[in-house]
Amino acid sequence: MSRPAGRVLTLLELLRSGGTPTVAEPAERLGVEGRTVRRSVGRLIDLDVPVEPVRGRYGGYRLAPGYRLPALMPGEDEALAVPLGLAAGRRTGLTAARRTAGETASAKIRRVLPRHVAGRLNAPAEALAVTEGAPGGFEGPDAEVLLALADAVRHRRPVSVRYTGRDGRCGERTLHAYGIVAHEGRWYVTGGDAGIGEDRTLRLDRIAWVRVLPGSFEMPAGPGAARRVRSGFAGAGYRHEVVLRVHGTVEQVRARLPVSVAVVEELVEEAGPVAGRDRAAERWLRVGLRAERLDWLPAVLAALDRPFVIERPEELRALVVAFAGRLASFARGPGGEEPVP
Repeated sequence: MSRPAGRVLTLLELLRSGGTPTVAEPAERLGVEGRTVRRSVGRLIDLDVPVEPVRGRYGGYRLAPGYRLPALMPGEDEALAVPLGLAAGRRTGLTAARRTAGETASAKIRRVLPRHVAGRLNAPAEALAVTEGAPGGFEGPDAEVLLALADAVRHRRPVSVRYTGRDGRCGERTLHAYGIVAHEGRWYVTGGDAGIGEDRTLRLDRIAWVRVLPGSFEMPAGPGAARRVRSGFAGAGYRHEVVLRVHGTVEQVRARLPVSVAVVEELVEEAGPVAGRDRAAERWLRVGLRAERLDWLPAVLAALDRPFVIERPEELRALVVAFAGRLASFARGPGGEEPVP
């Protein structure tokens, strides 16, 4: 496609998105002068596309009200959103009832795409795992980064990535990517860091580019990508290390402290019976977690409604006592009197 034709189509897409762009907006996007934009508008009018000038301080253009354009070819980002959305929906149970409609919609999009683009769209859906939270809510990954990583996962190819860490330092890493995970609104890739010989989980929005390297690697035995990400978060380094003993079942603890937050272990030696509890179903569990702040934990422990012992830190004990005192004062009422049953 010639550059003038490409400019005309880009301008048409901009007008189709709504609003009234000034001459300066498409000029900046296309990297041309205002007179070139006006020539592109003239070409659209020659093609019977009703572009109207808008008078005003800055001026601009818009499509005539009620005019409907024929469907244009979706960009790679738009085409990628469809199979990813369907895959995420299936994994979270959102699209089970409409699965056939979703698959036919995806097939229609593939039919209008260039073959080399359509062939790449299967890899992200196959490589994607979804944990407790569906994708969305934060800035999404670059489409080319996602496609390259998904293809590397699919074919077990090592990649070199340029990554910016939490400390702001940027560097290159060689990664054996095991899978792509959508967790609590963010996108991650988990895999083996060949430089240090350990597993790493990287945020996709911090990856600037991906380059596929020669060779291949074997997928190691062990948990899947989603479980690796959850376990990694539970054991990540934070300001406070919390250790509790909770009397109950693993399911009861997990209802308030999921895998992404805490590690739960059954104690070999029981800490003694608890009055009124069925010891056949409940037992003492050791719960470990790391947190930047402790102020949210007293309410969680109260909601657990299970006997617990705080092993550390001391600061958490003080917060729990203060929280219990506030609850007791609320129960007594504004005048300090005991509540009437």
